[in-house]
Amino acid sequence: MLQRVLWIAVAGSAGALARYFVSGIGAKYSVGGLPLGTLSVNLIGCFCFGLVWSVAEQKEVLSSEARVILLVGFLGAFTTFSTFGFETLQLWRDAKPGLALANVVIQNLGGVLAAYAGMRTLGTLT
Repeated sequence: MLQRVLWIAVAGSAGALARYFVSGIGAKYSVGGLPLGTLSVNLIGCFCFGLVWSVAEQKEVLSSEARVILLVGFLGAFTTFSTFGFETLQLWRDAKPGLALANVVIQNLGGVLAAYAGMRTLGTLT
């Protein structure tokens, strides 16, 4: 168990650093104020999550340990948006389109409202 936690921590550190660098590169090329750094990280993270999951499920070339290290450690630190995308697709695949849509609306609108509330708390946003 301790070894697994240490590998997740190492992968998480790598994911955080990758996020920092990819986000910085994307920010250099922002167009019209659109945060391309964050967009790049989120889209790359979602693609990688889907790819790793598919390889693990269909090709059976990744152990469950490696899957956790990559998905939770590296991609979890790179972007949690990838998990959101994956879980939404799982709901859709499980024939729960209402829950998939609710997840999209609640996560996105709720996230914006929570950020707003946090900024209002200390008067940063009026």
